[in-house]
This record gives sequence, C-alpha cells and structure tokens, in this order.
Amino acid sequence: MGRQAHRPTIKDVAALAGVSTAAVSKAVNRSGRISEETRRRVLAAADELGWSPSSAASALKNARTRTVALIVRRETDVLGSDPHFTELIDGVESELAPRGYGLLLHLTGAAGTGETEAYRRFAQEGRVDGFLLTESRIGDPRFALLRELGKPAVLLGKAACTDPVEQVVLPEPHAGVTGTVEHLVRLGHRRIAYVSGPDDRVHSAFRAAAFHEALAAAGLTAEVFPGDFTEHGAVRATEQLLARTPRPTAAVYANDSMAVCGMSTAQRLGVRVPQDLSVIGYDDLPLSRWVHPRLTTVDQCVKDAGASAARRLLQLCGEELPDRPLARAPRLVVRESTATAPPPD
Repeated sequence: MGRQAHRPTIKDVAALAGVSTAAVSKAVNRSGRISEETRRRVLAAADELGWSPSSAASALKNARTRTVALIVRRETDVLGSDPHFTELIDGVESELAPRGYGLLLHLTGAAGTGETEAYRRFAQEGRVDGFLLTESRIGDPRFALLRELGKPAVLLGKAACTDPVEQVVLPEPHAGVTGTVEHLVRLGHRRIAYVSGPDDRVHSAFRAAAFHEALAAAGLTAEVFPGDFTEHGAVRATEQLLARTPRPTAAVYANDSMAVCGMSTAQRLGVRVPQDLSVIGYDDLPLSRWVHPRLTTVDQCVKDAGASAARRLLQLCGEELPDRPLARAPRLVVRESTATAPPPD
C-alpha cells in the first residue's frame, strides 16, 4: 500500500512564505496587525500548498472564553500585602461575576520577566477575550503590543502617550492631591515631604507633579523621597525625611500602605503622630480606618474604578451594557493623623 501524501500544515505555509506561524494565523483570520504585502504572500503560499485552517480549530480559537486577563508586574508577597489590589479586584469582579465572566490574574514579578510573552500567549492561544491594564508606565510597550494582538483592552488610569488603548480615567484625577496640600497649609504646615511611588509609573509621576504644583501655588516647595509603593521603601523614606534638619512637619504618602508604615516608623523613632508629624495617605483603604491614629487619606474610589474599567472592557468584548457615570473625583477624608503644625524647631 502506498504511503499517504504529506498533508500541508501551518508550519509549511509559514516556511514557504518566510514568516512565523503567528503571522499565518493573523493573515488567514484577518486579525492583529500585519501588512497587506505579508498577507498576500501568506495567502499565496497557502493556495500553492492547498492548505486551509481547520474550521473546527478556527471556531475554537475564535470562540468566546468569557475570561479577561489582568497581568500585573508585582511579586506575590508584595501583591498580597497591598490592599489596593484587593479593592481593585473586588470592583472588577462585581461586573464580571454576575455576567459569567472569570478573571485570569497573572503575576510577572517586579521586573516584568515574561510579560510580553504572557500577553502573546493568552491572546494567540485564545485563552481570554480581552485585557485589563493598570499602572501605565513611561514608554509603556503594552499598547503597541495589544494593538498588534488585536484583542480588546482597557487601561485603568491615564497614559503618558497620545495613542494608548482605551482608558478609564476618574474625573479630576488630581483633585485629591490638591485638597491634601490645601488642608495641610490651612493647618499651618510649611515643611511638607512627599513619599512617592516608582518613577516609571505614569500615575506616580502625574501625582508628584500635581503635588509640586499645589505647593508652588501656596508659595512652598517640597522634598520628594522615593518609596516605590513598598513597605521597605516607606520605612527607608520615613527614616530619611525624619533625619532632615529642620524636620518636615507633615508627610504625604503615595498610598495608604506606605502611610501606615510611615506612621509606625515615626512612632518607633519617638516622633508622635500627629503632634510632631502629620501623615496623609492615598486610597482610603479599609486599613486606614483601623490604625491609630486613624489615617487622613484620599478616597479615590478604587473599587468603583475597577468596576468601571471592567464594564467598559465587557462592552468592547461585545456585551450590550448601558454606560454608567465614572466614579466621582478623588476627595480628601480628614481623620486624626493630621493636626495643626507644631511650633518651628
């Protein structure tokens, strides 16, 4: 009995056309970003070999998974100790779960090793319908990548570039920062320190810029201490700012977790909060109401923001949902961790 002729495969088409198998898939499915010249070359190779994609495989690949992905550049221990993400995911799930969607959470580590590969793998294997993005970075490579992959994507927050994926931005995003500075100035503070997040995060840079602008409007300047959104960063920054002469009378932290670590560090060093040092956080997470003294902080509606981003992504994935107003602008919540500035040293 004669040997059966070899049936052409996608790898054969890719080899003949001089492209990757991913490019062949994009060409025949008309998905993702690919040049017309490459598409014509692929289709000509497929025609020459008599190859066509399996209709069953194509249907499976293009089927709705009812799953969206959130890929986060965080270590597992840091993510677990950051209540911000718990609130965010709570908001996301409030929109996904009632509609039968699941959330695929993938951590790449702080260095982002394998981040690009994860986006490509989830998209090309048809594992998710779309992507949620957080913490846009300066020079963020994810936007061009997601346009290439052709999957719906929504960024929660503001991007630095002019052509990102769709964004969900809270109204007046810097209202909380301005309110923070105005509150401290009214209390008589003139030496105000700022403990920032990572320099490469867009929202961190925008928030620091808003802080400087608000201080400049009050005729003041501030010294910025890098905190990196981590507990260790907050401890290090607090020790540094308390070592200054004269010492700041107030410290504003870029998130609540750092603010709580800052208060603990100050008290360990014999600095009373708020008598000697007023402290303000950012996020208004549940822990801010349970520490002593209770934390003055900015409520930026983390849960509502997560819900808004998830809802918009569901719309892009084809769900017919009515629009809802975005969460309100961030606002300062005054508690006991701020007080009138102490007399000058």
